[in-house]
Amino acid sequence: MSYGTADSLRSVTLDDVRGAQKMLSGVARMTAMEGSRHLSQLVGAPVQLKCENLQRTGSFKLRGAYVRIAGLLPEERAAGVVAASAGNHAQGVALASALLGVHATVFMPEGAPLPKISATREYGAEVRLHGQVVDETLAAAEEYAAATGAVFIHPFDHPDVIAGQGTVGLEILEQCPEVRTIVVGIGGGGLAAGIAVAVKAIRPDVRIVGVQAEGAAAYPPSLAAGRPVSVRNPVTMADGIKVGRPGAVPFRIIKDLVDEVRTVGEDQLSAALLLCLERAKLVVEPAGASPVAALLAAPDAFEGPVVAVLSGGNVDPVLMQRVLRHGMAAQGRYLAVRLRLTDRPGALATLLGVLSAVDANVLDVSHVRTDPRLGFTEAEVELQLETKGPAHCAEVGQALRDSGYTVID
Repeated sequence: MSYGTADSLRSVTLDDVRGAQKMLSGVARMTAMEGSRHLSQLVGAPVQLKCENLQRTGSFKLRGAYVRIAGLLPEERAAGVVAASAGNHAQGVALASALLGVHATVFMPEGAPLPKISATREYGAEVRLHGQVVDETLAAAEEYAAATGAVFIHPFDHPDVIAGQGTVGLEILEQCPEVRTIVVGIGGGGLAAGIAVAVKAIRPDVRIVGVQAEGAAAYPPSLAAGRPVSVRNPVTMADGIKVGRPGAVPFRIIKDLVDEVRTVGEDQLSAALLLCLERAKLVVEPAGASPVAALLAAPDAFEGPVVAVLSGGNVDPVLMQRVLRHGMAAQGRYLAVRLRLTDRPGALATLLGVLSAVDANVLDVSHVRTDPRLGFTEAEVELQLETKGPAHCAEVGQALRDSGYTVID
């Protein structure tokens, strides 16, 4: 499959996806499908997790990148390829290029996580850091392509890329033939569009639900307008779906074939990532956890059996730490409390004894004795506690009040 500039808006067919599947044989893994007892109980129907976080390079992106580069003409391959990405697409292009013997130049933002930069280089690509945001990085990559003749490999807005991503849909139908609903995250829309092409052609009865982060949800207004529209300054922890404008090619497909697009908040994304780690024992990035976030937000809205596509697992350790803390806070498993007590020897030890009695784990203590707001014999203590959930938080607060402490916040 090779498409020139003139037919870049060519529609994608089931035959294209099947051709991509043959091309990817021995290159991309058929990733595992794992059942989730917790989500199944929540939804009231079987829920399966399609683990593209276990794909080579850690995400589905290898599929589309390989098909796109493999479809280039010999003279195009000789000119090399160029891409712009903060992570997953970069690694997919780097590995695909190495496998096909094509030189790859990948532009990444200057603030891209070091593990993603290192992985992209280790796969064989030349990495150039440029810009603070992806839009600046994208512009630099396009300028490089125009100046050198290298072929720009778009992360989602090309039929070959969409056909490659659609192979995920073929695998879902093979691994879970009884599926009734597929839930998949949407950024630019390549993965959702590819899955929709493959699945709807074979099983038009299967419902396909896309999921976007609330702070970067360009598809709902675009679908309402009937054309791609931009969201200014998209903000979300889920950088894998942090796209301000839908791609023209996937938008047409999603408009026609995807049944619904939902949005989820940052708290729901954090809780979903934490659930994948704790219950499914799977490391998933926030974008990859977005389908699980949708299930947590509205479990009654999905007819089962359900397949949730975990699109990637390339999460920066620093971000992981922040997200896990945020997810625990969203689930009521962190409690910050500020209170006043009498400043006398043993007062803090007595307070800690009250917390120990109700099984609250103290993570941090800040003890203030000198402050204009405090009385002569008063001290103020701020505590960060790990709890077991909202009910336990309420129990801790009541225990403090019952013990005579003045809880300020």
